[in-house]
Amino acid sequence: MKFPILETKRLKLIELTHKHIDSVFEILSLEEVTRYYGTDRFVLQAEAARLIDIFQKNFHEKRGIRWGIKLKENQRIIGTIGLNGLQLNNKRAEIGYELHPAYWRKGIASEAIKEVLRFSYVQLDLYRIGAVVYPENEASLKLLKGIGFTNEGLLRGYILQNNHNHDTYVLSLLKPEWAKSQG
Repeated sequence: MKFPILETKRLKLIELTHKHIDSVFEILSLEEVTRYYGTDRFVLQAEAARLIDIFQKNFHEKRGIRWGIKLKENQRIIGTIGLNGLQLNNKRAEIGYELHPAYWRKGIASEAIKEVLRFSYVQLDLYRIGAVVYPENEASLKLLKGIGFTNEGLLRGYILQNNHNHDTYVLSLLKPEWAKSQG
């Protein structure tokens, strides 16, 4: 399968390659970005290279798709978004994303999520998109609920980050709920 390039009004969702190492490192080296990301902040460029390699491997093995979020106006990579734990046979995946803080609260994450949902339900024919979110990540919880995700409950001690186990909420949006919201 050829890597799917997606577009919205302001964004182009592209395949990440090693030419994007600097951008990925810049974003994931920021404490405010990784606080609720489920991983420690990056301190080496090699960590960004390894992550891009993992994204590519997951795509080729049909276990995930991760796009770079590129702003059309300046061609900058300002974050990533994608499907983790992709199970085509079970028609489900989990969505994950992060943005550089300079682009927070501008509707960019919402725009990217909506396009990935459209692709997931229409092109991949998925039935369920889940999301795992720290309870403290109020902005992400508000964003997902606003798009139509339902909070299904608390996963206790679900993610180990900074040598500490963190609880997370699990949310989901099912294809019929999404279809209904599309009018």
